[in-house]
Amino acid sequence: MADLAVAVVNPFALTEEQEQLRKEIREFALREVAPNVSRWDEASEFPADVVKALGRMGLLGVIFPVEYGGSGLGYVDYVLAIEELSAVDGSIGIIVAAHNSLATNHIFVAGKEEQRRRWVPRLASGEWLGAWGLTEPGSGSDAAGARTTAVRSDKGWVLNGNKTFITNGHYADVAVVIAVTDRDKGVHGLSAFAVEKGTPGFRAGKKENKLGLRASDTSELIFEDCEIPAENLLGAEGAGFVDSMRILDGGRISIAALSLGMAKGALEASLKYVKERRQFGKAIAEFQGIQWKLADMATELDAARLLTHRAAVMKDAGLKTTLESAMAKLKASEVAVKICDEAVQLHGGYGFIKDYPVEKFYRDVKLCTIGEGTSEIQRMVIARELLKVAPSRG
Repeated sequence: MADLAVAVVNPFALTEEQEQLRKEIREFALREVAPNVSRWDEASEFPADVVKALGRMGLLGVIFPVEYGGSGLGYVDYVLAIEELSAVDGSIGIIVAAHNSLATNHIFVAGKEEQRRRWVPRLASGEWLGAWGLTEPGSGSDAAGARTTAVRSDKGWVLNGNKTFITNGHYADVAVVIAVTDRDKGVHGLSAFAVEKGTPGFRAGKKENKLGLRASDTSELIFEDCEIPAENLLGAEGAGFVDSMRILDGGRISIAALSLGMAKGALEASLKYVKERRQFGKAIAEFQGIQWKLADMATELDAARLLTHRAAVMKDAGLKTTLESAMAKLKASEVAVKICDEAVQLHGGYGFIKDYPVEKFYRDVKLCTIGEGTSEIQRMVIARELLKVAPSRG
């Protein structure tokens, strides 16, 4: 029998350009972000200068074509960027993620050509920052419970209501806002609008005092008789919910990448610590109990990364990724929480103090199981998608 050649495929194999991108972002994060992480966290200080620098690097327009001011890259590149930034500071990762795959992407995907030309180049170049508003004080997972309204006027639309937990809220130059245009139609009565900073009746409200990701601005958006032009409607009237779900397919990939980054940072810190920390006459890395924890952490991280890269590759191929994005987000976020928990445990008492980075990763990472659809919602999405294709007896 002839010998069978076994092809070994590395699912993480990157192009030379992607390896260089990863290296450049990692170096930037260590140089420009790492020295400031504790100060930003303690003061809840928005890193405005670093965000502008990320814009100059093209990281605020990763997934958008060059003709719109973007970098012309894909979701695999985007995942690499978010992961490397978040391995140093998740706050930076979530600022970039909310700007790219939520705010700017909604305009790019749902907007008319003239709307793309009006807003995307400014956003993709980093001249402007974007925010995306779906969640409200009384409607999180239940989008149909939204109370923010948009009513037709002689000049366009008048918005009234509040949005909450909005990333980049105080610093956004334009916000994509989902509002009710027809109460009787449920989710099919929601529409999306672009609202520019400085529009009368539109302002950022309370800035949230958060457990983690404290350098990322999270705040209310308030609309009080806010009149916007008719041409600020994004997509068809009543299509806001459907378009938002399409946007979340990409957004959930970015939250998976955010999770990977923080888990990676916590694992790297743990590997360094266990080699240095000595107990009972030797480095604790020599104890089997410690080794097994590290083995489980690394294995789970790679499993989550595989799911995330699968979703990114499919997204780049133009395929629907509702199922795959939800799986990646669910697995990566829950794995990351476990890894950061184990990282604190491996550090013992030192993991509980701010002198070591795992304390901050532990606080920051919990958001990943909540934002852009809780773990419970991801399980609902996954089950719904599976049941759509499940064979039925009859």
